[in-house]
Amino acid sequence: MIMPTLNQHIEITPGICGGKPHIIGHRITVQDIALWHERLGRSADDICTEHDLSLADVYAALAYYFDHRAEIDASLLESHAFVTAMRASHSSPLQKKLAAT
Repeated sequence: MIMPTLNQHIEITPGICGGKPHIIGHRITVQDIALWHERLGRSADDICTEHDLSLADVYAALAYYFDHRAEIDASLLESHAFVTAMRASHSSPLQKKLAAT
């Protein structure tokens, strides 16, 4: 009997999910699962239920995250910095309207 390994759950494909590691057959990245689990405190069962994943998918993503934690955490920081910069440089039409009143 052949046992599943991480590479049967996680893949990196240029052009899909920005080339970030993701769950095979889904556009859910390892980074997403790490964020939901580690920062938002979501359980593996909750993530499975909400996103139609298997427990093996979620635990494979978490294993991949812990093996590549520094790289993925750096990516999360870059994403946060980008969003913060965009918000600072672009106001929404609603914000402009509210500021004018």
